[in-house]
Amino acid sequence: MALSPLPLPGADLLFDPEFLPETEAAALLAQLTAEVAWEQRTIRLFGQEFPQPRLAAWYGDAEARYTYSGLAWEPHPWTAALRALRQRLETATGARFNSVLLNLYRDGRDSMGWHADDEPELGPAPAIASLSLGATRRFRLRPRAGLVHPPLSIDLPAGSLLLMRGATQQHWQHALPKTTRPLGPRLNLTFRWVVDGGA
Repeated sequence: MALSPLPLPGADLLFDPEFLPETEAAALLAQLTAEVAWEQRTIRLFGQEFPQPRLAAWYGDAEARYTYSGLAWEPHPWTAALRALRQRLETATGARFNSVLLNLYRDGRDSMGWHADDEPELGPAPAIASLSLGATRRFRLRPRAGLVHPPLSIDLPAGSLLLMRGATQQHWQHALPKTTRPLGPRLNLTFRWVVDGGA
């Protein structure tokens, strides 16, 4: 299949549920789970510190430093597998990427809260390519203040690619909720372009 538009006001979303073949997606999940330098960072919410409910890692060009939720990330150098994925995604999307955030959701209890990828170092209209491996999880979008529209839910299976670009981050938030369903691990890679090395 190819990337196809998802109609959503104030957003520019393209989706391909079968970007990677099933066997390749499974092999990549095993390889990256084993070779990536995973961390579980601590975040501060409402005056208290909590471990993030997932494992994470940041890879990219040497100058692609990134800060979100008060956490500063220095990039690990590209692995061969991540560099090859970047080249494929740049070809498929027509966008450029100098970094990738990897999130490993170990089971349904791991999650990502509501947020927008609107940090200054991503620029005003970032193109973010989200590649999913492993268990299918439900990705949710809801409108930000000033936009009236029902929330949207998308199931992201292994090998799927979701491209968010244009004004999407200005008008929409997204999340990966917890689920009580028994699930295996899910690995999400979001390729980005950090503007001016995150300065």
